[in-house]
Amino acid sequence: MKLSLDLTYKTPQNWASQVMDDFPFFLQDHADCERKASSMAMSFVAKCPDKVEIIPELIETALEELEHFQQVYALMASRGIQLRKEMPKDLYIQQLIENCRSGRDERLLDRLLLASIIECRGAERFRLISDELKDSDLKHFYKSLWISEAKHGHIFVKFALNYWKEDEVYLRLEELNRIEGEICS
Repeated sequence: MKLSLDLTYKTPQNWASQVMDDFPFFLQDHADCERKASSMAMSFVAKCPDKVEIIPELIETALEELEHFQQVYALMASRGIQLRKEMPKDLYIQQLIENCRSGRDERLLDRLLLASIIECRGAERFRLISDELKDSDLKHFYKSLWISEAKHGHIFVKFALNYWKEDEVYLRLEELNRIEGEICS
C-alpha cells in the first residue's frame, strides 16, 4: 500500500543532464545527504524514546542510510573524489524546516512528514540519474537507491499514522507537499 503522496513538482529531466556535467560534485552532495539522512533517523530515536513502536524501524532506516553513505563513499574513493571538508547548509532543508509548527507533537508530525517528502524527492531524482547514466553498474546502483528511498518515503508516513489520525496526517502531508513543491520550483 502506498502511504506517501506524489510530489507536486516534477524535477525536469534536464536536471539529471546538468548533474552529469559535474558528477563528482553530485557524489559529494549525495554523500552529505546520506550522512544527514542517517543522523535524522537517529535523531528521531533520541528525541522520541517513548515512541517504542517505531524505534526498531528508525534504527534500521539509520543503518540503511549509513550503508548508502558507505557505498557512495566507496564510489567516490574509487574515482579519487574526497568528501567535502564541511557540509554546506542545505537551503532546501532549511526552507522546509521553517514550515514546521512549533508545538512538540505538531513539530514531530511535521518532521516525520517532511522526512517522507524528502525521501520521495530523493527517489525521484535517483530515478532521473539512473535513467541518465550510461555505466551499467552505476545505473543499477542508482536504481537500487531509488527503490530504497521510495520505501523510506512510505515508512515515515506509516510512523506518523501510529500516533495521529489518518485525516490529520494526510491533510498536513498535502500542505507540506505543496510547500515543498513551491520551494523546488
